[in-house]
Amino acid sequence: MDRIYLFALQAAFVPIAAPFFIGLTRRVKAIFQDRKGASPFQPYRDLWKLFHKDEVISKDASWVSRYAPYLIFGSLLSVGAAIPVFSDAGFSLFGDFLAMIYLLAFGTFFLALAGLDAGGGFGGFGASREMLVSALSEGGLIFSLFALAVAARTTNLAGIARGIAGVSFTDFTPIIIAFVGFFIALLAETMRYPFDNPATHLELTMIHEAMILEFSGKRLALLEWASGMKYLIFILLGVNLFFPWGLYGGFGPALVVSAIVVFLKATVLAVVVAIIESTMAKMRIFRLPDLLFTSFVISIIAIGLLV
Repeated sequence: MDRIYLFALQAAFVPIAAPFFIGLTRRVKAIFQDRKGASPFQPYRDLWKLFHKDEVISKDASWVSRYAPYLIFGSLLSVGAAIPVFSDAGFSLFGDFLAMIYLLAFGTFFLALAGLDAGGGFGGFGASREMLVSALSEGGLIFSLFALAVAARTTNLAGIARGIAGVSFTDFTPIIIAFVGFFIALLAETMRYPFDNPATHLELTMIHEAMILEFSGKRLALLEWASGMKYLIFILLGVNLFFPWGLYGGFGPALVVSAIVVFLKATVLAVVVAIIESTMAKMRIFRLPDLLFTSFVISIIAIGLLV
């Protein structure tokens, strides 16, 4: 029964906390731009407002536009329930990293399909750019996590966290190298700088925003919420798989301490992402494959050091 409570607690954390980490990243960026910025809790207000607005659906849209937001949100909700959040004592039937990547790809596919469905020009080029970046980032993402699987001798995410926690400091260099490859994939998959500007509506540069321009009301709220969940999922993967110290192995009072430690680690990584976004410019779309290929090569090097 304790494991069921633990599973429910970890599954609820991702959708509840995701808007906060989006707001935190925006707030840190505002500070670097010498602005006061909105509260980190502003995304919660934005979602509340969108959920209470009317929807406008194109007459040319099919069932894809009507159901894609629910499919995308559901797939990311499943991923959030599968990853270790506060504890590495998860269900053995959940959390294989390859299944997680397939679920992420499922959401990306329907997001691109939804961008194309309404027939708008912006959605078309946004979807093509999304597929380009996603296809090229998969290699670095898969092999960076595969390096952890080799080190921990399991593909289960909770098992990886337990295995990496037992790696000695002298043998930790390949894990750091794999994290660099993963971090590049994180920026690409969550459409952050230098791959995309998540706050822009400039048609020459936008990727994610181009695909959701045709949405409004509740469906737009689900897509924005899902985007925040994906961002938090990648942050949690980064801090709990590559640096799994602080995870608790059960359900008890020590879980509160574990939650605080994980929250602080996730906050640090979110601040690092905000600093990167504040100190570098967006790269041209034709230069992105070079950076993504670098992520792939770095991950392969980490695997080579581990085998």
